[in-house]
Amino acid sequence: MSKKILVVDDEARLVNLVRGYLEQEGYEVRTAGDGRQALFVARDRLELLERTQVYAYDGYERTIDVHIKNLRKKIEPDSTHPQYILTAFGVGYRFRVE
Repeated sequence: MSKKILVVDDEARLVNLVRGYLEQEGYEVRTAGDGRQALFVARDRLELLERTQVYAYDGYERTIDVHIKNLRKKIEPDSTHPQYILTAFGVGYRFRVE
């Protein structure tokens, strides 16, 4: 099984260059142009955490839940009935597509 890596940058040429080097080294490379795209590419909260953090601890995956809760408080008109950041049950979260 190859190691997976997520490359996120808004400069497409840089992303393609880095992807080429990483693929030559045997990595399975996924790419995203920004943080929002990265959330869609990293399919679940554990995968997202694995790609962004080095160390984990008990309850670590709930860290994402807390950050989403805080984001909802800041951007949602009513954080108890979200309109922008939706829960994908059994998976994590997704942005509403308009």
